[in-house]
Amino acid sequence: MATKIGIIGAGGMVRYHIDGFRKGGAEVVAIADVNVEAAQSAADANQIEHVYGDVAEMLRTDIDAVSVIVPNKYHAPIAIGALGAGKHVFCEKPPALSAGEVRHMIEARDQAGKHLMFNFNNRARPESREMVKLIQSGVVGRINSAQAKWIRRTGIPGFGGWFTTKALSGGGPVIDLLHMMDLAIYLMGNPTPTYVLANTFDDHITLKEFKGPWGIPDREGGTTDVESAAHGFVRFDTGQVLSFQMSWAEMVKREEVSVVFQGVRAGGKIERLFGTDGLDDTAIDRCELYTQENGERVDRSISLEPCEDMGRIASAANFVETIEGRAEPLNTPEQGLALMQIIDAIYASATSGKPVAI
Repeated sequence: MATKIGIIGAGGMVRYHIDGFRKGGAEVVAIADVNVEAAQSAADANQIEHVYGDVAEMLRTDIDAVSVIVPNKYHAPIAIGALGAGKHVFCEKPPALSAGEVRHMIEARDQAGKHLMFNFNNRARPESREMVKLIQSGVVGRINSAQAKWIRRTGIPGFGGWFTTKALSGGGPVIDLLHMMDLAIYLMGNPTPTYVLANTFDDHITLKEFKGPWGIPDREGGTTDVESAAHGFVRFDTGQVLSFQMSWAEMVKREEVSVVFQGVRAGGKIERLFGTDGLDDTAIDRCELYTQENGERVDRSISLEPCEDMGRIASAANFVETIEGRAEPLNTPEQGLALMQIIDAIYASATSGKPVAI
């Protein structure tokens, strides 16, 4: 019998979750949202039978799992409630507002004996899967260092809405664009972070000319109190190091989404470049490996099938395959906790002006 999944939240990511769950062989049977009209519209567009305005009511049904697509503030309480109701949980990123909240989510997972996964979708991209194969084959060797970037010039996702309200989002691009940091750590073998030195910047964060082409409508009288950019450095217990740059609004030439790494035997890059911030149809993808062979430099370009959704569908499919025992999970809650510990330390270091131990 197919796994039955209910979706909580009718936001922009819902179409990827639905497509991914169905690709994994699950049945999407319900959608819940406090905006019942939005839930009904999503249900009608995707042939979903049941619609709820109350999440608790949906959790009392015989669904096996839920996905959580709501503002960041509600990730932890909704996930914990769903686990308590005996459901597996697939939660959008970031895992929560803080590492402390993720610890509570992990406790709820342990008590429920169910799966908890996060939508770190870039781990599911074809480029990432191929690079992992190369790393596991020994071609790359130990990755000593990596650089993670998700930078935008005009990418603020609206003003005054939940994206720019720290109490609802937890932060700006540090939290919203955490994917490349996560991917870099994944490629490095998920080492344990020990120190972070970072700074955030709020230049341009209230300027309309830096608004991006995606997000939510501006809200008059709303709050905009998050950073516009962050730069920093992470050291791990293995001696490996990671530098990062994340921005919604920063004086760069173009949007860049990339991980570059330096291994003992080879270096590499996974990159997506945009001609216009936030518009996928302008994207240029590169996946490359750099080696020395017989005294000569060899730069290899790896050709793969295009993946415009950046792994979102495959990530949701992996959740279904994991809870049905057909695949290993692409991420674990413990890895989500380590990432949130880094994010907490980024903000703490930016406030104190000093390195922060984890």
